[in-house]
Amino acid sequence: MFVPEMMVPALKELANAFEKYKDEEEFKKELNYLLKEFAGRPTPLYFTKNISNELGFRIYLKREDLLHSGAHKINNTLGQGLLAKRMNKKEIIAETGAGQHGVATAITGALLGMPVKVFMGEKDVERQKLNVYRMKLFGAEVVPVTSGSKTLKDAVNEALRYYLTNVETCYYLIGSVVGPHPYPKIVQHFQEIIGKETREQILKKEGKSPTAVVACVGGGSNSIGIFSAFIEDEVKLIGVEAGGNEEKHGKTLGEGSVGIFQGSKSYVLQTKDGQILEAHSISAGLDYPGVGPVHSYLKDSKRAAYGSITDSEALEALAYLSRKEGILPALESAHAVAYVMKNKEKFKKSDIVIICLSGRGDKDVAQLMGGGFLE
Repeated sequence: MFVPEMMVPALKELANAFEKYKDEEEFKKELNYLLKEFAGRPTPLYFTKNISNELGFRIYLKREDLLHSGAHKINNTLGQGLLAKRMNKKEIIAETGAGQHGVATAITGALLGMPVKVFMGEKDVERQKLNVYRMKLFGAEVVPVTSGSKTLKDAVNEALRYYLTNVETCYYLIGSVVGPHPYPKIVQHFQEIIGKETREQILKKEGKSPTAVVACVGGGSNSIGIFSAFIEDEVKLIGVEAGGNEEKHGKTLGEGSVGIFQGSKSYVLQTKDGQILEAHSISAGLDYPGVGPVHSYLKDSKRAAYGSITDSEALEALAYLSRKEGILPALESAHAVAYVMKNKEKFKKSDIVIICLSGRGDKDVAQLMGGGFLE
């Protein structure tokens, strides 16, 4: 915990509540019911016949895009929402970049009868208009953040400021494996269901572990969720960051250095003086200059490898998967698809590759149309 002193008691209260409830039978029963009946779990592990034939090895997609709200984020918001309820908090706040976590939090607040306030960078509000509208439909208040780069980093800063002044009554529902302890642990716990399902499904379908598991990494919740079940197996774990464009990118693990950022110690995009640099990605969910501390550990311990994909490569992959399989991936998830396309020579015919399709691309259609994509 690298936070102001006045925040420590609230984080300790949260850590104690999490440890108390996470294994409690009633809590697990309620969460599992909502994950199944409300969110739509388990999600399929889908064999992509067309692109597998074309790329020359077996490719499966873990279909988190089929969840209610359109992405994996709901796994975590339902879990933390139930926690907030048990802690008798009066309102939920959240930060969001691509808007999917904001939507999932707004949905959870509506479901549990709790008011929701979502902080979102002004730049992201503009490029994710559909998700902003959806949040408002679910009754959430969306607060545009006009400071700094006007993206996810600044939304987190603003949410932390609000939290500090309302710490007694407010539950801060962080959407990724970032921030001070116990947040990375909590979010990982609620996202581990992705990996557990995937491991069971692939063993049933193929009778063996996959060769590689590939997922996009911004803060890193979908990737840590799917990686967690394969850490002990002989499986390549590959995280894919935002290569952005020639001028700017979000390769925190690839080009960052270890620092303290927004409450935790991890790799950060920063100057030699520790000033945080602006990250960029065509996908609003990947332009974050930090990354989860567990990913930082997996990089340093060499248990996972991390590559990057540019904006143009991600767009190409989005079009490719849409046309070859009839599946429109989120721009974030398209980075993982693009990595597999770009590195197809590294895989042989007998290899099995699983891509975590963390979200669907409906949210990106307005942005794609505005950018003249396909024209």
